[in-house]
Amino acid sequence: MNVPVIYDSMTRSMQPLVAADGKTFRFYCCGPTVYGPAHIGNFRTFVVQDLLRRVIEASGLQTLHVRNITDVDDKTIRQSQAEGKSLREFTMHWTKQFHADCDALNLLSPHVEPGAVDHIPLQIKLIERLLDAGHAYVAEDGSVYFRVTSFAPYGKLSRLQEREITTACGCGAHSDDEYDRDSAADFALWKAHKPEDGPNAWESPWGDGRPGWHLECSAMSIEYLGESFDLHSGGVDLLFPHHENEIAQSEAATGKTFARLWFHSTHLMVEGQKMSKSLGNLFTLDDIRERGFDAMTLRYVLIAGQYRQQLNFTWDSLKAARSALRRLQQLEHDLSRVADPAAAQATADWGPFEPVYLALADNLNTPDALGKLFTAVHAIERDLAAGHCDAGTASAALQALGRVKDLFGFEFVDEAAADVPAEIQALAQQRWDAKQARDWSTADALRAQISERGWLIRDAKDGFEVVRNTG
Repeated sequence: MNVPVIYDSMTRSMQPLVAADGKTFRFYCCGPTVYGPAHIGNFRTFVVQDLLRRVIEASGLQTLHVRNITDVDDKTIRQSQAEGKSLREFTMHWTKQFHADCDALNLLSPHVEPGAVDHIPLQIKLIERLLDAGHAYVAEDGSVYFRVTSFAPYGKLSRLQEREITTACGCGAHSDDEYDRDSAADFALWKAHKPEDGPNAWESPWGDGRPGWHLECSAMSIEYLGESFDLHSGGVDLLFPHHENEIAQSEAATGKTFARLWFHSTHLMVEGQKMSKSLGNLFTLDDIRERGFDAMTLRYVLIAGQYRQQLNFTWDSLKAARSALRRLQQLEHDLSRVADPAAAQATADWGPFEPVYLALADNLNTPDALGKLFTAVHAIERDLAAGHCDAGTASAALQALGRVKDLFGFEFVDEAAADVPAEIQALAQQRWDAKQARDWSTADALRAQISERGWLIRDAKDGFEVVRNTG
């Protein structure tokens, strides 16, 4: 089995994915900040990380996958206060929503998923180590900062020059608070309580407050993966300052290499534009469903592009992905009709799909892998049509196709039986009411509107049924 390789952001070179201990590949993924629904740009990162784990495990390695939940920061505190909810109640709601979306997208659950709030004592201990070593200092208000000048390699991941470091905000996008720092580059390890934080404060040796955003990832990855582990991943937007700050505080405390490899995926564009609230294109999984597409179709789109290149999401790309998945599902059905279950044997053989695995093992080259997948699919379809595929061959191909499905994380769904969004169901009811009132123009307009969103109405004598448009 070929050893997978990926592009390492630290060395700027291709590196093999091997376990340092020879047994278990240990890796950490920066998880969501749970203050609202994750959008499809967030999920591009999580789906790519999921694909990476599947490829590593397909190579024969065991994995230990840790992904955090950020449930305390400026955004979670501000939004929970605005909604009049406790921080715990607020973040638990959005954590459950995130998990539901992950399940729908068929993401493998991390082996450990620690939350920041539950690990504040660990974070305090890490701060104490940094203070004792002279890498941090306590400000007059009780906040604690990491002294960037105390860590000579600072900037080694992002290749920042000293002039860039001192002018960039080292506290990161999650913290726009102004505290009494010695230097603009220094970043918060502990933030003193402020009135606008409300009841959200924890005791520490420096006074009540809360951890800085960067600290949680260092404390929790060290706790569950050790002071040095195999790989750290996240979106490229986290490379600086978040990952740079993680490296500084972790290596300053332990004296060891924090993560051997760094894996970053690139931004998602929407119809050629950057995602933003002002443009109204921060789509969630529910938005995708309301347009008549399922989660598997979105998953296909999110992994279809090379992870280090910007992926342009379009509604047409969802249509193409839906057609591709239907073709795979049809092949599975056709092979099942020919295959002999008694002839099936447990095997790790990729069969005609071996080039697919090899492409994914080569820096997750998904465009090449999908191209090779459908080259193999076409050959099997041709043999089936010509009657050249016997029961034994069909059984082997069917088993290999199942392995490829697992590798990509695809699941085939009965689209016609999918849940109908409440908005579509309401439009269908309005259309039925208009029909009963013989308002034919309104009924026709509503039917057209429903059809544009990927749904069909089947009328009966006493009612109607809404189903996916699978044509």
